[in-house]
Amino acid sequence: MSIEKLIDTANKYGCEILMNEPLSGHTTFKLGGPCTAMINIKSTDCLSELLKIAKSEKIRTYILGKGSNVLFDDRGFNGVVMHIGNEMSEITLDDNTITAQAGCSLMKLCRFAAENSLSGLEFAYGIPGTVGGAVFMDAGAYGGEIKDIIKSCKVVEPDGEIRTLTAQQLNMSYRYSSVQNTGEIVCEATFELRKGRKDHIEDKMLELMGKRREKQPLEYPNAGSTFKRPEGFFAGKLIQDCGLRGFAVGGAKVSEKHCGFVINADNATSADVVSLIEQVQKIVLEKTGQFLECEVRIVPYEEV
Repeated sequence: MSIEKLIDTANKYGCEILMNEPLSGHTTFKLGGPCTAMINIKSTDCLSELLKIAKSEKIRTYILGKGSNVLFDDRGFNGVVMHIGNEMSEITLDDNTITAQAGCSLMKLCRFAAENSLSGLEFAYGIPGTVGGAVFMDAGAYGGEIKDIIKSCKVVEPDGEIRTLTAQQLNMSYRYSSVQNTGEIVCEATFELRKGRKDHIEDKMLELMGKRREKQPLEYPNAGSTFKRPEGFFAGKLIQDCGLRGFAVGGAKVSEKHCGFVINADNATSADVVSLIEQVQKIVLEKTGQFLECEVRIVPYEEV
């Protein structure tokens, strides 16, 4: 894999480039070995150009935001990680709509909405991801989901073409959007909110943050809810009912605070986490007949 042309172009756009960068510093699990290179993306045009080169040069890439729902291999990632973060985090306001770049954190977005007395994003306060990841996964909590408020989003296609998708074209549903299948990269999203009272909005945000601190193992590195909710059931309750509260493999553990979370309790490896997930899935299936689909995206070192 030759990445010189990609690196040269990234340099021309003024991107920061990190060679052999440990991915453990860029994920909320705090796990993962080094990638071949990491490029901090500066703009949608920059990403478009880099994707064109990556395709023509057959360079393996991975788009990373805050790393809050991803697990990299202990060996790392044999390819180039394109990081969409603070360099692409601008927010603009137009009456009841907010447009935010993909690297904007959900915390920043929620605070911006509150400051402008716009309601509808309260549920997302405390979700440790970015706008791009939230659209990609249809992030949600406490009865709200991104699909309920999104109006449109700008994407870069795998061949570098930039286009805008409507909410309908995203075809969003529980933890799903069409871009998961198309390979399109979310660069910005526009949300349609409603006017509200600033103090009421802030009170709701603080209430939900309090619930998170009380019920979720925020004191340990984790990637949020590890499993998707099976229809008609709660993953955490199924795991608890199977006697798996506190079940551990190496340094990875089923949280005793919330069984729906796998945590990095004691210097876990990515292999520990994968093994734990697989064992929990096996035991829950055997005991309940329910298969727990993993919500965390597990990224292999090389193409499978």
